Amino acid sequence: MHIVCLLKQVPDTAEVRIDPETNTLIRAGVESILNPYDMVAVEQAVRLREQHGGMVSAVTMGPPQAEAILRDALALGADQVYLLSDRAFAGADTLATSYTLFKAVQKLDGQQAVDLVLCGKQAIDGDTAQTGPGVATRMGCSQLTYCQEVDWVDPKARTIQIKRKLRDGFERLRAGLPALLTAELELATPRRCSLPSLIRSLQAEIPVWDADSMGADRELLGLKGSPTWVQAIFSPQPKEPGPQFQAGEDSSRAVSEALEALFRDEDFAEKLLKH
Repeated sequence: MHIVCLLKQVPDTAEVRIDPETNTLIRAGVESILNPYDMVAVEQAVRLREQHGGMVSAVTMGPPQAEAILRDALALGADQVYLLSDRAFAGADTLATSYTLFKAVQKLDGQQAVDLVLCGKQAIDGDTAQTGPGVATRMGCSQLTYCQEVDWVDPKARTIQIKRKLRDGFERLRAGLPALLTAELELATPRRCSLPSLIRSLQAEIPVWDADSMGADRELLGLKGSPTWVQAIFSPQPKEPGPQFQAGEDSSRAVSEALEALFRDEDFAEKLLKH
C-alpha cells in the first residue's frame, strides 16, 4: 500500500496575530507545531503500513521552516517526505491549498499508485475542515471524514471500512480504494519515537517541490487562485457579566432578588408573555 499523509504546520498558541493588510497569519515569533490531527493521521498511516506493508509518504505546503514538521513525520515512522514551497503558494485559501496538495498527490501517484490519503479532520488554526474534502473531490475518490477508527483495510479487494463520528453517535462506512480519510483525535495515539527514528529524521534531506516541478497551474495557486478572502478582522468585545446573587446567608432572599431582576428584563418579560 502507498499511503500519503497531508500535513500542516500551525502556531502553537491561541493568541494568533493577523496581518491587517493581507488578513493572513503572522507566524514570526510564534512557535509552530505539527497540527495534532495530522499527527494522528501519520500514526494511523504507519500502523496500516505495519499491517499490510507498503510505504508512507508525507507532504506539507509552507515556507522553508515547515520542514520541521516533516522531520516529526519521519520520526513517527514515515518513509519519505516532501516540502511544497514556492512564493506562488502564499496566501492560499482552502480551495487553492487543496489544489496544491492534490498536485503533490498526483505526482506521488505517478511514482507509485496511491491507495490512501490521510489528513487531520481540520487544522487548529483555521478550523475549516475543508482542505481534506477538497483534495478528495479533485482526486475523484471516496471521502471518509471524521474517522474515529479504521475497522479494516483489504488491499486485494480494494476496500476499507471505518467508524465515522456523528453529532449524536457514529456510523460505519465501507468504501473502495483509493480513498481519502480525515482523522479525529481518538483515531490513534501517536507513539513515542524511537532513538533511531529521531536520528534519521534529523539527518534526512528534505526534497522541495515548487509549482513547476508539480506541473501546477499558477493561476490556481496562492492568493491568485483563492476566490475567498478575509474582508475584515476584529476581536469580539467581551460581554459584561450579569448580576450575581449570594445564596449563602439567605437563599430565599437571593431567589427573590433573582426573580425580580429577571422580570425587570424587558426581553425576558416579553418572551414569558408569549408562552
